[in-house]
Amino acid sequence: MSSRHVVVDGSNLATEGRTMPSLAQLEEAVAEMRRELGEAEVTVVVDASFAHRIEEAERPHFEELALSGELVSPPAGAVGRGDAFLLRIAEKVDGVVLSNDSFQEFHGEHPWLFSSGRLLGATKVPGVGWIFVARNPVRGPRSQVAVREATRARKQVAKAIAVATKEVVAPPRPPRAGAKAAPARKAATPQAANDPMTFISFIADHPLGDEIEAVVETFSSHGAVVRVGELRAYVPLAGLGDPAPRAARGILHKGETRRFVVTALDPYRRGVELALPGVGVVSGHPSEETVAAVVKMAKARPMKATAPRARRARAKKTPVAKIAKPASPEPAPKAGRARAAKTPVATSRGPAAVAPKPAPSPVAEMVAGPRRSPRATAAAGADKDQGAKAAPRRRRSR
Repeated sequence: MSSRHVVVDGSNLATEGRTMPSLAQLEEAVAEMRRELGEAEVTVVVDASFAHRIEEAERPHFEELALSGELVSPPAGAVGRGDAFLLRIAEKVDGVVLSNDSFQEFHGEHPWLFSSGRLLGATKVPGVGWIFVARNPVRGPRSQVAVREATRARKQVAKAIAVATKEVVAPPRPPRAGAKAAPARKAATPQAANDPMTFISFIADHPLGDEIEAVVETFSSHGAVVRVGELRAYVPLAGLGDPAPRAARGILHKGETRRFVVTALDPYRRGVELALPGVGVVSGHPSEETVAAVVKMAKARPMKATAPRARRARAKKTPVAKIAKPASPEPAPKAGRARAAKTPVATSRGPAAVAPKPAPSPVAEMVAGPRRSPRATAAAGADKDQGAKAAPRRRRSR
């Protein structure tokens, strides 16, 4: 224990057993801890409002301790009071936290709090002094919510890496020559703000909560766009102070290099959200302002030249000469029940000659009488029938 760095939650120890913080009680606890822990390096962190809550007589001494570096406080407007700032220091130096707080809202971001020996508690016993013991954080409703959100954020990061890796390793195959182009389909993922390889490299090198240096590039109505190498990230107004400033121009300057903390990722659009150290909270979920800004960044990002898609060439309609259809042969007559007329059969001597119809003899014409037309024949037959009906039937005499 003596070789580890101890980060003291000064605001917590100063209010132990009290309603208002006491600088004298804090100094007493730190001195007792130094005697018990030996040569351990100690960093005391207090809230930004600590100087305004202690007694007025202690304020000059507080200013002396702050100027000498014995007391450290986060920048004004830091989100989460000094807890987020304190835990970041302890995580960075791999130290031990001395506090009676459980930090439930940070359990998802700092799971190392549950490791053995990473959290100490302190209690002032009357007549005995300060007692320091190892403790475990208390899990409550806020802890469950924080862990659930952190788990969801990690899954999104893993999914983003998988999608970006797939786009880099297995790009879409170009269409084969002569193959018909498939109809355009709606994109499964929206247009991204960064290249897949650039996004993968950034995630691998800078996890959530990591501090980076970025150059301020442009400003928007709700924040600023910064550049980290080839990657473009967004800093919303909420990540520049608490309360959020009206404009980012009052906090940042174009072209300057500032340190930021990675607070969230937008896997589907390959966007990154940043905030000033001690101001933003690492949630893993981008804010609405960041999503809107990343969409604009994606639309403004120049696309790389790719092979043109095969399109269906619309052939010009050329006049085609109409070809006359050959006359179809007349259908052969269907064979009826009557016997078909015998056709002459060709012999080896030549085609058979058709015999002419013999002319009727004069005797036959006289017997047959004069020829009548069909109408006249029919009329004569009708008159004969009527006459037969009109004539009375005579009895035959015996």
